[in-house]
Amino acid sequence: MSEIKVTLRKDLKKKPQDEGKLGFGQYFTDHMFLLKYEAGKGWYDAEVKPYGPFEMDPASMVFHYGQEIFEGAKCYRREDGGLQLFRIKDNFARMSDSAERLSMPRLDEALCLEGLKKLLEIDKDWVPSAPGTSLYIRPTLIATEAKLGVHASHTYLFFIILSPVGAYYAAGLKPVDIYVEDTYVRAVRGGLGEAKAGGNYAASILASETAQKKGYSQVLWLDGVEHKYVEEVGAMNIMFAYDKKLVTPALTGGLLSGITRRSILTLAEEMGYEVEEKRISIEEAFRDVQSDAIKEVFGTGTAAVVSPVGKLCWKGETVTVGDGGIGALSQKLYDTLTGIQLGKIQDTHHWIEKLS
Repeated sequence: MSEIKVTLRKDLKKKPQDEGKLGFGQYFTDHMFLLKYEAGKGWYDAEVKPYGPFEMDPASMVFHYGQEIFEGAKCYRREDGGLQLFRIKDNFARMSDSAERLSMPRLDEALCLEGLKKLLEIDKDWVPSAPGTSLYIRPTLIATEAKLGVHASHTYLFFIILSPVGAYYAAGLKPVDIYVEDTYVRAVRGGLGEAKAGGNYAASILASETAQKKGYSQVLWLDGVEHKYVEEVGAMNIMFAYDKKLVTPALTGGLLSGITRRSILTLAEEMGYEVEEKRISIEEAFRDVQSDAIKEVFGTGTAAVVSPVGKLCWKGETVTVGDGGIGALSQKLYDTLTGIQLGKIQDTHHWIEKLS
């Protein structure tokens, strides 16, 4: 086991009293985990310390050349009061892959997991217990070398912060309306689309704001070359359910390999659905929704788990998916996966890591 320095906060924060009003990313726990990297030295100075600002040089390369990646995971409180993580090793493995794409050092994944567990042990009282709530985990890696010049940084800072979050849908699982974006692009094959990099999200903000002004909750992105093939929705992967087939865009390099995506495909197969990963054009998807060949459309991601789609708007035309409500498959997949995450349904896939 590695040596992790621990400095405890003396003036503990007042925790939110109403777990029904946590929202998302508004509150942060008492402590954070930090880990440094230097070329030729490797990872060092692992520590848990009080949550708060850290000093950075204005010339730090993350500010100028965008070497930054992050992950999103959750810690859940079971009905018996114990805590557990969902596929956390997959999150750190994917983060290492993202790091490699941005010419950053791969993580010491075992040390990062050890640091996270130490952090959760210290801040365990922050994990909420109300239905639909969880403790959101945000690991981040940034370039810290203070030097101007376009090249990979020689120093980096890895950190983890924690945030108690409420149910994604305050009023329960609810369909969202989606706007198909065919002017702007989020990422292209060969670019950073397959990495969980902050730049991808920066590229999505303008289109997202435009969609929201039009009354739509999310943007469905098309491929960056032909503006023809469906890729992903905002911070989620997208899926199309036919009678007994579930279709999702193939991982061509322009979209993220979602951990929830992988889990949902596994569960759908177990439920008797044929699973197909392929390139699907927006024209084909739109036509199949219109003809009712596509019965359900939904997004998958850490925050919402499953997000049913009620309507799609493309080139000024809007179609309703099914009857506009929550489909039976969407509901079943949501209930099953959240049941596993919360310890209510047996985990037969070894996705869960119990902490207590």
